[in-house]
Amino acid sequence: MKKRTIALVLAAASLSGCAEKGGKSSKKTELTVLAGASLTEACNEIEGLYESRNSDTDLLFSYGGSGALQTQIEEGSPADVFFSAAKKQMNALIDEELVDKDTVNELLENKIVLIVPEKNPAGVKGFDDVISDSVSVIALGEPSSVPVGQYSEEIFDHLGILDAVSRKASYASDVKQVLAWVEAGNADCGVVYSTDANCGEGIAVICEAPENSHSRVIYPVGLVSSSNHKEEAKAFLSFLESGECRDIFEKYGFTALKEQG
Repeated sequence: MKKRTIALVLAAASLSGCAEKGGKSSKKTELTVLAGASLTEACNEIEGLYESRNSDTDLLFSYGGSGALQTQIEEGSPADVFFSAAKKQMNALIDEELVDKDTVNELLENKIVLIVPEKNPAGVKGFDDVISDSVSVIALGEPSSVPVGQYSEEIFDHLGILDAVSRKASYASDVKQVLAWVEAGNADCGVVYSTDANCGEGIAVICEAPENSHSRVIYPVGLVSSSNHKEEAKAFLSFLESGECRDIFEKYGFTALKEQG
């Protein structure tokens, strides 16, 4: 009876070891993707598509102002992919050797627009008009950390009204917050990407930024140098260049910068 009990215990231990081993081999790889807030809707759709075809991978997206995401990478927060809403933040990380330069792809382009609450109570007609007496609050991204805020400053500086705009500005932590303030009527107008305006509710687009008034709105994406899952991250980067992803991005209003495979 003792021999049989010992045999059963050994068998159970063996099965347990096999199960543990099998569990380890089937564990999913978690890829952390830090992405500009304006990419939220498109990347959420891409996330579902990618995971449906790669059952061994979990994509963990974290959205925010690209400057704040840059700081997270500089401070050593775990990340595998950085998808920036501007070249400035990506170039800084490349210079610091925190993003692998050879993996960076300037994937998308966006446009800058001026938005107002749907009924436009302040009667805003264009970018020049935001300093009129009828406008009390202008919602903008924080220029030090939010690319749309940097582009906004370029536009108003080009128009020669930056100082007047700054006195009325309420600064947001990312472009989604700018949109939310205008949607709620807490700002008389705001400057956002056209893709965010497309997703907005209860707002109206007044116009695009004047031609040549700001830098091109380029979205680069690349591999974070400290990634522990470089091969899996590179596979995801390749997927972002696919025709399927191009179609998703363009559905949300982005422009793909090159013909994808």
